[in-house]
Amino acid sequence: MKPPQYRANTITRYRLVEEHLVGDGKEPVRNYDLLSIIMLCLGGPNGANYDGVLRMLDVLLSSETSETEKRKILQDDYDIQMTQTMEREVSVMCNLSKGVEEKGIAKGILSSIKNLVKNMDVSVEQAMSVLEIPEAERQKYMDLLERQ
Repeated sequence: MKPPQYRANTITRYRLVEEHLVGDGKEPVRNYDLLSIIMLCLGGPNGANYDGVLRMLDVLLSSETSETEKRKILQDDYDIQMTQTMEREVSVMCNLSKGVEEKGIAKGILSSIKNLVKNMDVSVEQAMSVLEIPEAERQKYMDLLERQ
């Protein structure tokens, strides 16, 4: 999602090719060209090549673009009809990116709690107070810490 600038908005394919190192035992391509890797590097609207499938994926995977705006862009710019099935799929994509973001935030908070407890010699409760974790969320982090 956030590649280095030189890879932003690029699509690169890597594939297997036959190379004879000793001898020349020719093999039909169908026997070895079974693996292909496609690397999609999204870079956002400020870079070159921001159109087509790269823009569509950037819109779908964006955590800043609302679900309503995503549906509008898909319908207006890509002529994708928003049937119930398609709306459900867009919703799943929105929830996926939101879930990944929330998981990353939780991981960072847990790490901060552990570091405060270890390095500042404070209790878990004191660490959560220092980090200003809302009371309603504290039990969630206590449970996560117990599972680790």
